[in-house]
Amino acid sequence: MDETSELVELVRRSLAEATRREFDERVETQAALLRERIESGAFDNRDFAVGLELEAYVVGPEGRLAHAPKRVLEIDGCAGELGRHNVEVNTPPNVLDGAGLDAQLRALEDRVDAAREATRADERALVLDAMWTIPPEEGTEAYLSAVEERDGVSLAANMRRSARYCALDNAILAERGGTVDVDLPGVNASFPSILVESLTSSIQPHLQIPRAKRFPAYYNAAIRTMGPLLALATNSPFAPADCYSNPDRDEARELIDRTHHELRIPVFERSINVVDDGKVRFPGDIESAADVVDRIAADRTQAPFLREWTVEADDADADRFAELEHKRGTYWRWLRGVVGGQPIDAANDERSLRIEYRPLPTQPSVEDAVCLQALTVGLIRGIVAADHPLTDLEWEATKTGFYDVVREGIDAELVWLTADGKRTGDPERIYGEIFDLARSGLHESGVPEESVERYLGPMVWRFEERTTPSRWKKARVRERVDDGASLPEAIRGMQREYIDRAGRPFTEW
Repeated sequence: MDETSELVELVRRSLAEATRREFDERVETQAALLRERIESGAFDNRDFAVGLELEAYVVGPEGRLAHAPKRVLEIDGCAGELGRHNVEVNTPPNVLDGAGLDAQLRALEDRVDAAREATRADERALVLDAMWTIPPEEGTEAYLSAVEERDGVSLAANMRRSARYCALDNAILAERGGTVDVDLPGVNASFPSILVESLTSSIQPHLQIPRAKRFPAYYNAAIRTMGPLLALATNSPFAPADCYSNPDRDEARELIDRTHHELRIPVFERSINVVDDGKVRFPGDIESAADVVDRIAADRTQAPFLREWTVEADDADADRFAELEHKRGTYWRWLRGVVGGQPIDAANDERSLRIEYRPLPTQPSVEDAVCLQALTVGLIRGIVAADHPLTDLEWEATKTGFYDVVREGIDAELVWLTADGKRTGDPERIYGEIFDLARSGLHESGVPEESVERYLGPMVWRFEERTTPSRWKKARVRERVDDGASLPEAIRGMQREYIDRAGRPFTEW
């Protein structure tokens, strides 16, 4: 059986009703066992620890989207993602302190540098960005719509040949009647694959929480930071240039003004969700660490896989939680809990509970990504250490603020509870507390003062200057339109300038 035939067979097995029933039974059993272990303290550790996932994409001549060379995915810490143009770079976990943050920066720099060198060998480039906007030669529609059918299974030509991805694609397409519809400012399109989600790239800071009993406090605090932190990070205001018509100058200006600062959020939600209350959505509060497991188990099953399909027969029990872990991979909330991971040192083994912080877009440089990571983990740590009342802020107000940030960026209307429990929408008060809490959280973790300011300074600068990568992109596109370029030409021109600058810290732009 050739490789494609094996892939098709795995997808067909995944979509079978008998597989779903067996998978769901195993998930329930595994969830009950894992819940008991969490409540018994089996996942407690000594220290707070951090890690980072960074997604990027590859381009060829003139900034056109291109497939990632195979050698890039063979680099330690690098992996493929949904699209063949996507690359994911991961850092190993470190204890949260000054040396740990420095180690995160070095590891990310080394791995991104290695990936860049590998792409250069094929006359391509790795771009740290939240959404690609210059399509490949054949155009965005042709690239995202290149699909063949084999034995009733749809195979997207530019999707990585992963049985998991292909099964998800077919499951979602079946539920949506064969098309994925995307409705964005200035863009209304349909595609025969979830590959449209590969437009997006993100960074995902991880924060290990030492004690399971304290996990809900950190998790619920993290939910209430998502809007304000995303507002400092927005980086995806435009879809691919050829998705837009050629509006006149006034219409183009109006579209530039109203397009979302973070299109990445609606693209992901609309490409995956079949119903309004879909799998990709704003997370809810939890009452116990075990709720993390219960939420995953209760989530709608999609594209299930059984452990024996991917491991040797005599090792089928090697991972007792394989089905539950597979299901976590389709539990797409903008914040989620993760049970288990890599060992850090003798005092912090692979049994851990951590927060995976998912709303942030990929930043223009490694330094920007790690600064945003430091702000995120420092703020969450600082809120709980100070017994700050932020978690008393209503969940609904938090969610509303988050989606307003998606649309309006740093100008969004946010609601915050101050240290004395008073509601405020004043950005100066909100961010004054955010930076103070992040500083205290990093200090609490043993990060030296000099390092605290080095990592937080660029984020403070963004707030003081009221500038973010998305605002930079909008301004550059508007300048080009004002100078007579069409909207698609202006987006391409902006993106080439972004690619030239990417790699340098945003403060130097």
